[in-house]
Amino acid sequence: MRHSPGTTSDPISNRIMTTSRRHFLHIVAGGAAAAALPSSLLGQPADVTWHDVRDWGIEGKGWSDTTRYFDRLPARAEGVVRTPVWDLSRHSAGMAVRFSTDAPEIHIRYSLLSEQLALPIMPATGVSGVDLYAADAEGIERWVAVTAPRTQTVETEIASGLRPGMRRYTMYLPLYNGVESLEIGVDTGASFEPVAPRNQRPMLFYGTSIMHGASASRPGMAIPALLGRRLNRPTINLGFSGNGRMEAEVGALLAELDPCIFAIDCLPNMQESMVDERAAPLVRQLREAHPETPILLVEDRSFTNTRFFPAREERHRTNRNALGRAYRQLRDEGVEHLFYLQGEQLLGRDGEAATDGSHPSDLGMVRYADAYEPALRAALGQY
Repeated sequence: MRHSPGTTSDPISNRIMTTSRRHFLHIVAGGAAAAALPSSLLGQPADVTWHDVRDWGIEGKGWSDTTRYFDRLPARAEGVVRTPVWDLSRHSAGMAVRFSTDAPEIHIRYSLLSEQLALPIMPATGVSGVDLYAADAEGIERWVAVTAPRTQTVETEIASGLRPGMRRYTMYLPLYNGVESLEIGVDTGASFEPVAPRNQRPMLFYGTSIMHGASASRPGMAIPALLGRRLNRPTINLGFSGNGRMEAEVGALLAELDPCIFAIDCLPNMQESMVDERAAPLVRQLREAHPETPILLVEDRSFTNTRFFPAREERHRTNRNALGRAYRQLRDEGVEHLFYLQGEQLLGRDGEAATDGSHPSDLGMVRYADAYEPALRAALGQY
């Protein structure tokens, strides 16, 4: 497929941005509460105490002055960034809420912005699901359960029969849908302690649909979520499907934040001329506001079938050359704390880590995280 400069290379973004609204039926097997059914059908007890997550806050929000609580960009960004970027910023990708409880069952009710609950290459669990993790005895966060919504309004028991004991939970919000409201319920009488968002400086990821979360099977498998657990840091996910293009308007917003590192991973949505035009100015824009904050420039991943398509191979070559030129130019200018991650092996060598050649499966997400982790640790001085 040939793409002209300025057009997206992400096939799912056109489906996401369409004005038509469709339902996609997915059969989800395994896991507690795999499908979100009305509470009346699940026999939920009446004595559940509900807790609105807005009462203690969520991680993954860069700004508090948002139109809707679960938006990713501030209200004033509307009309400043391009419309597709604004529309995608309504997704709750990268947001998470934390709490502790000893409840044997955990209930959840939430409402979604869009009735498009799944995508052709991404199930409802990833697009619109809420993903639950818990800290084990060693403090390592382990997966517990995920919802697979069938309607825009969800009320379900996400986990039941939990092992007795007080533990901390992390709940990741939907990747490709917006959240209007979210409440967590536990049996009346059970302990429930909200865990406030951490005050550490977050890792900030700016990129494309890959960073946004396509095609993770569930929110906790997106690249920023994986890396947040590995490095034990908050993260901000500013992936915009088909629209991560190093734009100055987005750069100005990024510069308002104070992360511990900026990871710039936009090449899959760009062409050589655009990289030449925008990469160095974006770094200068960030560096002017944050003289010491590490900036990691990331090459595009190789399509898993690149060897069969010369045009794709050429695109990787020219894009990477352009980003390399910008990196060397900036270093020659004396820009410090600038790091670079090559893209050839982001998805591995076997061609098995993407759903459509481009968007990582869960395997691909883990491989991305494997490549990112040492680069982030080096930039942050965490060896």
